[in-house]
Amino acid sequence: MRGKRNANKCEGCGCIRKRQNKIISKIMNNEDKLEKFQDLLVWQKAHQLALEIYRVTRDFPKEEKFALVSQMRRAAVSVPANITEGFRKRGRKDKLNFYNIAQASLDELYYYMILSKDLGFIQDGSNLTNLIEEIARMLAGLIKSIRER
Repeated sequence: MRGKRNANKCEGCGCIRKRQNKIISKIMNNEDKLEKFQDLLVWQKAHQLALEIYRVTRDFPKEEKFALVSQMRRAAVSVPANITEGFRKRGRKDKLNFYNIAQASLDELYYYMILSKDLGFIQDGSNLTNLIEEIARMLAGLIKSIRER
């Protein structure tokens, strides 16, 4: 079968689709090792991002405390919070809705990172933007897998 695309592999990343489907099944049924939202790698990454945003925004100018700092922190907290809410939902539609809200908050945070860099509040936000992009890919994969079930 050399040269042919293996039907069990995802395009580009080489993940085994059977494993992905098993994880999605666990998420949909809240079973096995995925008993808690903390077991989701995407939640772990999103939580890490929220902690980093809190750390980075401590150094922002005082006049931004109730403006950009507040908006960035709210958006950062919204990502893992909506993943948490979506994890417990039984219905596919409800689950997808919360994961989609997490995506939107992540996009909002991405913009705030661009703005913060352009305003000179962040010198090099590449680690954070890379983390945002990684979480976005993970959420997109999760949503796609749930839709395909």
